[in-house]
Amino acid sequence: MSTNRLREKLEQGQVALGGWCSTASPFAAEILGETGYDYVCIDTQHGLIDYDAMWPMLQALRGTGATPVVRVPVNRTEWPGKALDAGAEAVIVPMVNSREDAERAAAACRYAPVGLRSYGPVRSSGLLGSDPATVNAQVMCLVMIETVTALENAEAICSTPGVDGVYIGPADLAISLGVPLAEMGIAAAHVDAIAHIKSVCLARGRFIGIHTGGGSQARAYAEQGFQMCTVGTDASIFRATVRDHLAAARSTGSAERAAGSANPYV
Repeated sequence: MSTNRLREKLEQGQVALGGWCSTASPFAAEILGETGYDYVCIDTQHGLIDYDAMWPMLQALRGTGATPVVRVPVNRTEWPGKALDAGAEAVIVPMVNSREDAERAAAACRYAPVGLRSYGPVRSSGLLGSDPATVNAQVMCLVMIETVTALENAEAICSTPGVDGVYIGPADLAISLGVPLAEMGIAAAHVDAIAHIKSVCLARGRFIGIHTGGGSQARAYAEQGFQMCTVGTDASIFRATVRDHLAAARSTGSAERAAGSANPYV
């Protein structure tokens, strides 16, 4: 049986860098995983991914070394269990605004007696195993703090048993605070809110993660003490790369600057 390498890395005090899939493509998930990310999250909340597309993506990640993570669409008991049964090793639960919300999310991720997860590891038994106590210790429940209400209840959320960590949604947090999206990470209210969540989370011995807009921002957050930093989405990386290549192709003198022969396939 395998172990949750993301949990191991975080427990060792290392920073985990992650990729994010918003498109329903096992190949995209596989590429992100084999490129070197520590974890890859399959987004079934805002991404274009349903259950039938999700599990082949988890399957594609199996041989890559990246820990498979799923953001479920809503905080309902059945969703984390379905994601974990399909092969996820960590679940991100959105819009957790209170201790009650956090308790619901945590219970959905664990088998009895500590949780409410129904037993039926059809696929996951070949991954983290089938022993309930062993699996309970391996899987991770990450709840999202991304509203003013959740910010006010951060202490209660972070102290909820079974919650392994918090994953900050900076865009929803900015909107909830009344901060323009263009000022995320710049406006004092947004910066202070993120710092407060991180402080409370770490004080309670929970892991802290955040969605970022790219490598430089991910590095900056890691240096601030964040342990999980997602380095953009597949769609954003694709758009940025296409723009860069088109700009280079259309720029004057590009032919003279080119040297050698680049492989167009890898």
